[in-house]
Amino acid sequence: MFEKIKEITLKYGCNPNQKPAKIYAEDYLPINILNGNPGYINLLDALNGWQLVKELAEATGLPAATSFKHVSPAGAAVGTKFSEELAKAYFVDDIGVPLSPLAYAYARARGADRGASYGDFVSLSETVDVPTAKILSKEVSDGVIAPDYEPEALEILKTKRKGNYLVIKVDKDYTPPLTETKKIYGITFEQGRNDSKIDASMLNNIVSESKNLPESAIRDLLVALITLKYTQSNSVCYAKDGQAIGVGAGQQSRIYCTRLAGTKADMWFLRQNPAILELEFIKGIKNPEKSNIIDQLLQDDAEEFFKDDANWKEVLAKKPYILTREDKSQWIGKLQDVALASDAFFPFGDNIERARKSGVKYIASPFGSIRDDNVIDVCNKYNMTLAFIGLRLFHH
Repeated sequence: MFEKIKEITLKYGCNPNQKPAKIYAEDYLPINILNGNPGYINLLDALNGWQLVKELAEATGLPAATSFKHVSPAGAAVGTKFSEELAKAYFVDDIGVPLSPLAYAYARARGADRGASYGDFVSLSETVDVPTAKILSKEVSDGVIAPDYEPEALEILKTKRKGNYLVIKVDKDYTPPLTETKKIYGITFEQGRNDSKIDASMLNNIVSESKNLPESAIRDLLVALITLKYTQSNSVCYAKDGQAIGVGAGQQSRIYCTRLAGTKADMWFLRQNPAILELEFIKGIKNPEKSNIIDQLLQDDAEEFFKDDANWKEVLAKKPYILTREDKSQWIGKLQDVALASDAFFPFGDNIERARKSGVKYIASPFGSIRDDNVIDVCNKYNMTLAFIGLRLFHH
């Protein structure tokens, strides 16, 4: 049963000094608070994330999840299975129950960029089940929004954050108005809601010499494009195997987006290196500590950092192997068949050059640059498949 209410009081606005704060609607609010006390940014993340997973599930026919932080997704994914190695990299090899499709989706979304996902807000397209709740119970997270919750899953979630974990139920049948508004400096902005549908038909305009676009690449490009629709612009997204593996958000230059997201994609793949998977953590070490030590191990100054025994002995059972620059380069060279999407046109071919270093083979972007021909030429140079879409995806 969904309770239709018109107003919810918030803890505070964007910052603690911004009080009072509330959300309200003329008709009714499409959310019920089942546990916890929401904040302003919590709800920005929840409502953006919910739109993302709802659209992604509709486009792919698979359960979808996203991990949001500060109004952009750190990760987004659909519920495709993964290997034991990836389960270990995502810290879900010891959940104690078989993973469901929804649990696979959230494990992928959370595992894309664990640093950015720390303290995330989770959005899930389906009723939350026990396996998904068990994954959430082990992570540092602010809250979750979903259309419903299994009773046992809800009880698991209610124990998080000393009983203050924010749990939101959303009316999955709610349709927002076609016009949206917001106020800045006392001035009201109004625009039509971005209700453009993203589906496989958008990828029909292939302008590269290579026309190869398998079903897996179509799925990954849909993941990337729908992720970008709810990412602060400028933005690009790398995707593989049904999940975003690198999101570059809110950068003034598109090449900065491409570099940032490419670095995240590289780190995602490096965390699957055998030297990382074979790390022996001391019993009882929690996921954030594991993630932090892995992140440090993959930095350029890792050798200097791990000279000091105090920096690892409280987390690891033995000193780790330090991957050399050559080790990392060789490993990243194995990454391939990655999809890349952009929320606006690529202005220069340098974006494609950078993307190639992270295994990109399939690209979707809007057209309209005076250098579109250069972008196409660079794609042809590396036998990449490039689809021009007729929709810009800026989000602010």
